[in-house]
Amino acid sequence: MKKTLSIVATTILLGSTAVAPMAFAQDAKPAKPAATDTMKNETTTTTKAPMATDSMATQEVYLTQQGADQLAATNYIGQDVYTTGEKSIGKINDLIMQKDGKVVAAVIGVGGFLGMGEKNVAVPISKITVTHDVKDPATLHLTTMETAESLKTAPAFKTLSEQKS
Repeated sequence: MKKTLSIVATTILLGSTAVAPMAFAQDAKPAKPAATDTMKNETTTTTKAPMATDSMATQEVYLTQQGADQLAATNYIGQDVYTTGEKSIGKINDLIMQKDGKVVAAVIGVGGFLGMGEKNVAVPISKITVTHDVKDPATLHLTTMETAESLKTAPAFKTLSEQKS
């Protein structure tokens, strides 16, 4: 009898220790703060963060490879830009982007000789057409409706640091 009582007591003790953590895993509601005189006339608004959805999760995934419809900035920078008549009018020196990552302009170095006397002109990216070389799809061919003369007379582009000096 004493042995049976000892087994029952041990079983209850072990069972209660196994169930005890489950009691702590329950969702607890935060206690409301006590109202004070300064809080009586104030109204508060609580905004919950949006729940993550499948569509949001797919937008925040790391890329593992470049897609066929994606171009790297290094593919642009240093590339010649041609007129529709296949005359080179300059090289892309930089890309101008919005804070959200959208490319808005390509900075093309025009005029000059071997970089001397060259002027940077920011051409809207919408005015530059990108095609791929048939023999080498990794090679870009950039064209624009702009002419060498129109870019030479266009206002020079200045970076923020150039504007300060």
